[in-house]
Amino acid sequence: MAQAPTEILTLKVAEALPKDVGRAIARLDPQDMARVSAEAGDILQIQGKRPTVVKAMPAYPQDRGKGIIQIDGIARENAQAGLGEKVAVQKIDYQRANTVVLAPISATSSFARERDRRYLRRLLEGLPVTQGDKVRATLLGSRHQEFLVMEVNPKDAVVIGPITNIRVRGEAAAGVEKTGVTYEDIGGLQKEIQRIREMIELPLKYPELFERLGIDAPKGVLLYGPPGCGKTLIARAVANETDAHFLHVSGPEITHKFYGESEAHLRAIFDQANQNAPSIVSLDEVDAIASKREDVRGDQQVERRVVAQLLALMDGLKSRGQVIVIGATNIPHVLDPALRRPGRFDREISLSVPDKTGRLEILQIHSRGMPLGDDVDLAKLAEITHGFVGADLEALCREAAMLVLRRMMPRIELGIDSIPYELLSELEIGMDDFLEALKEVEPSAIREVFTEVPDVQWDDVGGLEETKRVLMETIEWPLKYPDVFEHAHTRPPKGILLTGAPGTGKTLLAKAAASQSQVNFISVKGPSLLSMWVGESEKGIREVFKKAKQASPCIVFFDEIDAITPIRGVMGDSHTTERVISQFLAELDGIEELKGVVVLAATNRPDIIDPALLRAGRFDLVLELPVPDEKARLEIFKIHTKDKPLAKDVDLKNLAKITEGMTGADIEGICRRASMLAIREYVNSLGSKPKASKATALKIDAKHFEEALTAIGKRM
Repeated sequence: MAQAPTEILTLKVAEALPKDVGRAIARLDPQDMARVSAEAGDILQIQGKRPTVVKAMPAYPQDRGKGIIQIDGIARENAQAGLGEKVAVQKIDYQRANTVVLAPISATSSFARERDRRYLRRLLEGLPVTQGDKVRATLLGSRHQEFLVMEVNPKDAVVIGPITNIRVRGEAAAGVEKTGVTYEDIGGLQKEIQRIREMIELPLKYPELFERLGIDAPKGVLLYGPPGCGKTLIARAVANETDAHFLHVSGPEITHKFYGESEAHLRAIFDQANQNAPSIVSLDEVDAIASKREDVRGDQQVERRVVAQLLALMDGLKSRGQVIVIGATNIPHVLDPALRRPGRFDREISLSVPDKTGRLEILQIHSRGMPLGDDVDLAKLAEITHGFVGADLEALCREAAMLVLRRMMPRIELGIDSIPYELLSELEIGMDDFLEALKEVEPSAIREVFTEVPDVQWDDVGGLEETKRVLMETIEWPLKYPDVFEHAHTRPPKGILLTGAPGTGKTLLAKAAASQSQVNFISVKGPSLLSMWVGESEKGIREVFKKAKQASPCIVFFDEIDAITPIRGVMGDSHTTERVISQFLAELDGIEELKGVVVLAATNRPDIIDPALLRAGRFDLVLELPVPDEKARLEIFKIHTKDKPLAKDVDLKNLAKITEGMTGADIEGICRRASMLAIREYVNSLGSKPKASKATALKIDAKHFEEALTAIGKRM
């Protein structure tokens, strides 16, 4: 039994950690816990507009000394206290619950099935509750169900125990359903959420602040960023966390086929918002109704009128009062410029692709209810998922779970009503499942240009030791040791040009660099960018670099770059190539800095590449790949004969000696041809009964290599 309360503390409410959501945990500074005589696991009462109970836990070192209490959205709703508000905190006595009566908040309760009800007590065991609280039961996976606590026995604060009798009323609790998304359900966007809260919560809660300063409160915020980065999710979280009336409208919903109906629908939305002020209007996919008017064709007058109506409603002669508009789009450059001025959308917030820390938070959120194995390292997954947005990481978790499901399917008997919990409890998602799922899920930012990188290691490249070392230092080190480069105030090279005779390993080196550095890889074949239409080739260059920046860190590999960047002024028949080169130079080293992108290019004609491309700051390093010497040829022979059934008379050193002047591609061709000759001889020797043979008897002899060399003009 806990001690009687000794002191009441006043603390500021802050966001909970993603892993604490739904567990009724409050994290405090250990010094604040000592002031209320509480230890880890004790029950605290939080008094906002109403009292609720939580379990005390110490805050992590980075969150101490701030005078805050970290509670999740459910506890904040139970206490009726918003982020940044002050609450009274004290330690209280509690009892074990004998009976708790719950009512599902959603009418389509996932706990309607008797099987789920049987395990409800186990899911809620250890949770402190009071009458009127909301609680969340997390099922297998990310599925969860929220309930309203209708009755508790004994009264006041209780903790659900192993012998508590839990009853569920069939009907849904009225008037409490919300979107269910809290700020803790959004990972990697803390700065963006903070800026949105400044714009939306301050004017709604404390309008007198703006009156005293003599300024109008901000009235609109535009969220933009690549698909899947959390624009709609933020709008849903704002709706859930704010007491304001919330209207969610998708852009295409507004358009009607009859003259004037679209504008009338838009006016009706803003009228409803005004009548229920303070209100928030969320316009999702705003580009569908507010594209540039000068780009609208003559037969699209409806779009032009809708834009004009939206402009008038947002900042016309008539004030819109306490109505805040949140717009969301992934193509902000198509919006009408008049919409993006202050007074309409006062603030534009870019939601970028999350960094490593953000990806870890998102993975923790989406794997919150998953039965993870002990070998799962979410931090490692966050490191190797460069360019993944929130939706991609959610898909990754889902795909890993589907792999486990596929393994389990043969054990499920067809025709059974439901799968027993005993079988479900055996499910476990391992690290191998996540790594396998990575092969199925690629970053959405570079999906159109995504290249499956072959598993090529540095050891698979024979010779070229100096070139491999330079590539490793240029590409891998800035990613592994960014603090070292920052301390030295040194910018790593942004461009590397690989030159050399055909077959010396230029493309193979690019594959190894992409595979070993574990970054995103975009492969571009030079001639594929050229188009017969004016401006299309330059647009292709811009799109490649745009996607590379979105998915940074990223390697862009231009194969046969001489096709798009020949010396200017030589080709007199067209100016297309000159414009492409100019665009390429501007992207590589223009006013806008290229961050997190390494450009790797390959050519066997460096003499025809425009000199402007080869200066420092563009292609900083030009690495010439030599024809391999005898030592390198021996390494290449070893690589290409690895795991091949060689006979004892095959002398690789001798082969390396007599193949003077041959490239790596020539040597690979010799090894492949020798293998095919051996297979042909073996299959012909089988006669009419190939099934009775043993493939292990196949050997590749020295004569097969001799024949292969003879075929390309070399004699032993």
